[in-house]
Amino acid sequence: MAYMLFVAEPRGQRAERTEEEGRALYQRMQDYADGLKERGVLRAYSSLRNDSEGQRLQIRGGKRSLRDGPFAEAREMIGGFFLVDCATRDEAVELAALCPAAEWATLEVRETGPCYLG
Repeated sequence: MAYMLFVAEPRGQRAERTEEEGRALYQRMQDYADGLKERGVLRAYSSLRNDSEGQRLQIRGGKRSLRDGPFAEAREMIGGFFLVDCATRDEAVELAALCPAAEWATLEVRETGPCYLG
């Protein structure tokens, strides 16, 4: 089964770091991804740029609405993700617990699947 490990960061946290600190944390995340690759469980991963550079699209009643970030109603932003293959949710949670970002962000573990099942 595939599980998505979302890294949910507090908005604005990145701006509090120096570039050197940010690069050191990024390297820890790259090392974590390399470890997942060696275990043969990593399907994909990426960090994401700040949500201030994102956009939200909705189409309601045929009318298109596009909104630029940042998205004030959110206290967190998705800062990246890892898509992994695991036999169980417990295994996915254990992989998430090894992620360095758990020290400064929240890891959300979600099984992939069709959206029509609750």
